[in-house]
Amino acid sequence: MWAAEHETRATIVERYRRVWKHADATINALAIDAPGYVPWWPRPEVKLFNVLVHRLTETSRHAGHADILREQIDSQTSAPQRDAAFWAARRAEVERVAKAVR
Repeated sequence: MWAAEHETRATIVERYRRVWKHADATINALAIDAPGYVPWWPRPEVKLFNVLVHRLTETSRHAGHADILREQIDSQTSAPQRDAAFWAARRAEVERVAKAVR
């Protein structure tokens, strides 16, 4: 999953759209527990469910990486800004709950 220097943006986007349509068709056509085979995985015999979870995990991870880069560029985070008093109270609350569970 990488682009070679000779590939254009249009080529990459078109490939992405073809794969997206193929994935949607596969998901719609098969049961969630349909067997599959991914030869480069440690346990290559898988179910469609396993592949979907893997893709979701990878997408989330890489979307998170992109968000980290964006935050480094514009210094803006999606998290609400909190003051020291908020974080002290929050820590005390989490500590209280953790001690109660013991």
